[in-house]
Amino acid sequence: MTDSWATFGADLHLELVAGRGLRAGLTESLREAARSGRLAPGTRLPSSRSLAADLGIARNTVAEAYAELVAEGWLTARQGSGTRVAERARPRRAAAAPPVRRPARRGPAYSLIPGSPDLGGFPRAAWLTAARRALTEAPNEAFGYGGDQRGRIELREALAGYLARARGVHADPERIVLCSGFAHGLQLMARLLRARRVREVGVEAYSLDVHRDLLTDSGLRSRPVLLDASGARTRDLAGLGVGAVMLTPAHQFPTGVALTPGRRAAAVDWARTTGGLILEDDYDGEFRYDRQPVGALQGLDPDRVVYLGTASKSLAPGLRMGWIVAPPGVVDELLAVRGRTDWNSSALDQLTLAQFITSGAYDRHVRGMRLRYRRRRDELVAAVGERVAVSGIAAGLHAVLDLPGGTERSYVQSGAWQELALEGLARFRHPEADMPMRDALIVGYGTPSDSAWSPTLTALRGTLP
Repeated sequence: MTDSWATFGADLHLELVAGRGLRAGLTESLREAARSGRLAPGTRLPSSRSLAADLGIARNTVAEAYAELVAEGWLTARQGSGTRVAERARPRRAAAAPPVRRPARRGPAYSLIPGSPDLGGFPRAAWLTAARRALTEAPNEAFGYGGDQRGRIELREALAGYLARARGVHADPERIVLCSGFAHGLQLMARLLRARRVREVGVEAYSLDVHRDLLTDSGLRSRPVLLDASGARTRDLAGLGVGAVMLTPAHQFPTGVALTPGRRAAAVDWARTTGGLILEDDYDGEFRYDRQPVGALQGLDPDRVVYLGTASKSLAPGLRMGWIVAPPGVVDELLAVRGRTDWNSSALDQLTLAQFITSGAYDRHVRGMRLRYRRRRDELVAAVGERVAVSGIAAGLHAVLDLPGGTERSYVQSGAWQELALEGLARFRHPEADMPMRDALIVGYGTPSDSAWSPTLTALRGTLP
């Protein structure tokens, strides 16, 4: 795909004309892009099948739009050459008119940066159905200023049932506090810990720097908990002197290991003995492929574990939907530090997600995406498994490609030469972690769209030895 399409295609769905049918909106968006030069002459468009998959619409809709634009002369279609933007005579530019400078392409053509699902997989039609029903059934008070600080009861009830069934979480609706994603939930917990006079929080030695920075910005110091093949060394917590610890037990981010039963028990024993809190980040626990799902740590002790979940990986981060399942004695503290001006996400979005869950659409979507991601994972292993060791693949949306010592940065640079964005393990290492360096790439195979997956995998193969 050319640079012109790479710039335009990612946001095409945002340009569908409001109030028109899908075909009319798509046709007008492509026509205007060709007319204005945003899609340069000669640009090759995706196949109708690929574009339909990316936009979440019927293939016939795309095929009809292409056919109409071919008839108007905006596109050309030739056997073996695909569909392209037609060459057109350009109007003579006035002498005084300044030259038009097209913006440079933003970033590389392909990305395997971890942390994002396939945004093209968002279930638009099913979500729209849930939104319509939620809007129809919403009580009048849902449109007002007030409401429970914990969020809409409809969504809290739906989540309580789902989390108990799918993740083994003890979740009473009265103990669920809705928030705008994991970062918001962690920010609230950081305020709570500060109010409890906690000054230091344990974090895994490899962990997301954004979350560590958030704790630091809240006045808390993060202390690294070392890692090995069994996950975080939770028996070390007693010697760290921390008042809380943040863990990713089901699928450690980013190394991909699951916390073993013994390590889980040690974490709970530490919390019971010291009165500390465990903050459980269950960011992708629903995507497990080769064995039975690993249940949430919260099920071992709901009174000492604060469970934080989000729809960012299962649906899309743009929804800004998250939830905290707090111990009974923590809920009131959490609401107190939240305050009356710390608002939830839209009540209608909450009602839509509640409808999406209770209708069974959420389960169907997760099952479908699980199959899609497993297929990608298998294709990734088949493509690079003979060149590098691949680990952390039993679950989640990313894999770890181990590299020879001292080569990580060069491989990231090699990816840049292939127009491929890659992330090295070093970025996630806690600066105070006293453990051997490990060179690896963290490959987010959930990130590319379906149409971009094959060329992205080709670029990755070209990066590796």
